[in-house]
Amino acid sequence: MKIKVISVDGNKSTDIEISDKIFSLKPNKIMIQSLIDWQISHFKPRKAKTKQRGDIKGSTAKIYAQKGTGGARHSSRKAPIFVGGGVAHGPKGEVYKIKKLNKKIKQLGLFHVLSQKNELKSLYVVADFKDEIKKTKLFDQFLKKNNLKNSLIITDKDSKSKIIKSARNIPNLKIIDQEGTNAYDILKYKNVVFTASSIKNFQERLSKWKNPII
Repeated sequence: MKIKVISVDGNKSTDIEISDKIFSLKPNKIMIQSLIDWQISHFKPRKAKTKQRGDIKGSTAKIYAQKGTGGARHSSRKAPIFVGGGVAHGPKGEVYKIKKLNKKIKQLGLFHVLSQKNELKSLYVVADFKDEIKKTKLFDQFLKKNNLKNSLIITDKDSKSKIIKSARNIPNLKIIDQEGTNAYDILKYKNVVFTASSIKNFQERLSKWKNPII
């Protein structure tokens, strides 16, 4: 399929060919949700840790006989119900289960997220930035003119160096390299904006993956 390339300098727009296998799938919400859950689970490691009963130092001897005392049955003083014992169901630090996804699901899930943006008419391609935009006001005007407020800009390294200074103080805007394209950021922002070079490099990079889907 073809998508219109927004001209930075206001010249006549051109079209660019993009892959139907990446940008024209029927979005699968379950697959997208699975990918987002996996990504969120890797954002912040769990540092909080409490001592389980096996971490408490001390005797493991039974505190009194099982029968004949008239009281409840108990084992050692390490039980959670005793002061100084372990903590029941407390956080265990970094040892916890992380949701796992195979590589093909990660790749295909990313395609579904991009296809969803394309379906919602929120996917854009802009021409590469050849000249540095030195003023934040100028870049903000460019975004407003093309209805690109609240956008994730996925750029090539050369274009990034031309706009990073003018864009860093604009709210609801994030710039990432095409190698860092991820589902969470794509869904977080209303619009997804590729540069002409970045979308080309993105498609070429995915085609070189081991056992590529495209």
